[in-house]
Amino acid sequence: MIAVIGGAGYIGSHTVKYLMQQGKDVVVFDNLSTGHKEFIPSNVPLVEGDLANKEDLQGLFTQYPLIDTVVHFAAFAYVGESVEKPAMYYQNNVVNTIHLLDMMLLYEVKNIVFSSTCATYGNPIEWPITETHPQNPINPYGRTKLMMEHIIEDYSRAYGLKFVALRYFNAAGADSECEIGEWHEPESHLIPLVLEVAIGKRPSISIFGGDFNTIDGTCIRDYIHVTDLADAHCKAIEYLKEHGENLTLNLGNGLGYSVLEIIRMIETVTECSIPTVITERRSGDPDKLIGSAVKARELLGWQPQYDLEKIIETAWQWHVKKFGGVK
Repeated sequence: MIAVIGGAGYIGSHTVKYLMQQGKDVVVFDNLSTGHKEFIPSNVPLVEGDLANKEDLQGLFTQYPLIDTVVHFAAFAYVGESVEKPAMYYQNNVVNTIHLLDMMLLYEVKNIVFSSTCATYGNPIEWPITETHPQNPINPYGRTKLMMEHIIEDYSRAYGLKFVALRYFNAAGADSECEIGEWHEPESHLIPLVLEVAIGKRPSISIFGGDFNTIDGTCIRDYIHVTDLADAHCKAIEYLKEHGENLTLNLGNGLGYSVLEIIRMIETVTECSIPTVITERRSGDPDKLIGSAVKARELLGWQPQYDLEKIIETAWQWHVKKFGGVK
């Protein structure tokens, strides 16, 4: 049985749905502080609890003794917020994850797939970024994730824990059935923010900086469909069970798109004009972040199935369904 921690969130809920489609037995553990209960399939049990409360975790593992693998998504993930509230990030992303690891050991659950991030790399010195790129995070969010990678490695050496750490680039899109999608409050991700302009929820989109060293002056990022991420988690679980070897892998398309390229594609898909406003660059924003997922392809047999247009099409369908607006 697989316990998905944070399974009511954006990536977590898509992974839960995908695992169920693959015939896996799943239970969700979530405090619903940022997740959405309606994203969890009706046939998937939900244990409402908080990682800060060890009794809640004991309840999870006691109630579901067949759990043999944990997939951990329950982290705070806003860079700006992490700078303003580092204590909150270190408590939740580090201390609370240690609670989870300790309970896993207590109940003899030795497999974990850990949601990490490309933010552990900091400002890149080469492209595409591989797993051997130096890790020098430039914000508390990235540092908390890097700390947890090290802690999980230490637990593995000392206690026999087995892990796959997955460093995501930019997750986007929605499931093809349009049942779940990207829904953050407040929203901070580019694609859903631009779609809010398309549906009339906001008048324009702010572009943070127009003087990057890129073809059009806007920064470049690597986008990966959320269902492709879910597939990678499923393959990581299978890898752990088959090989029992630790892995750290990037997950991305290996392609970079500028902010303006994203906006133009959204205009094409939605048939809506998107007004833009160039504002000041954000501190620490690198010119481009493009990841190499060659290792994930070689070791997991993982191959992204969604290109940028499909990513945006699924995100648009979800936004229209959820929030209304002109389609």
